[in-house]
Amino acid sequence: MEEGKRQKQIAGLLNEEMNDIFQRLGLTMIEGGMVSISSVKVTSDLLEARFYLSFFQVSNPQAALHKIEERHHDIKKELANRVRHQLRSIPVLKFFRDDTLDHVFKMEELFERIEAERKKQSKKTDS
Repeated sequence: MEEGKRQKQIAGLLNEEMNDIFQRLGLTMIEGGMVSISSVKVTSDLLEARFYLSFFQVSNPQAALHKIEERHHDIKKELANRVRHQLRSIPVLKFFRDDTLDHVFKMEELFERIEAERKKQSKKTDS
C-alpha cells in the first residue's frame, strides 16, 4: 500500500530526531562498529514507527539491537520531549535490523567470484 504524505512527513521527522537522539545517547557506536538508521516506516494509523537499523562492523548485531531496545524508555522519553508540539501522540517504537548491507556485500563477493572464474576460463581457452 502507498505511503501517505503525512506518514512520510512523520517518518522524516522521526528519522531526523532519532538520529540526534542516538548520537546524544551514544548509540551510534556500539562494540567498535557503527549503527545508523537506514529507514523509518510509520503505519497508516500513525500509531507505530518502525526503525530499520544498519550495523556496520558490529561484531554481534543482535546484541547491539538488544542494547538499543534496553534503552527504549530513554529513547522514547527524549523523542516525546522533542516532538510533543508536532504530534498528538508518540507512536510505539519498534527496532529492526536492516540487513541490506549484508546482502550487498554477499552479492559483491559472488560477482567477484564469477569474474575470477571467467578470467580463469578465458585463460584456459587462450592456452
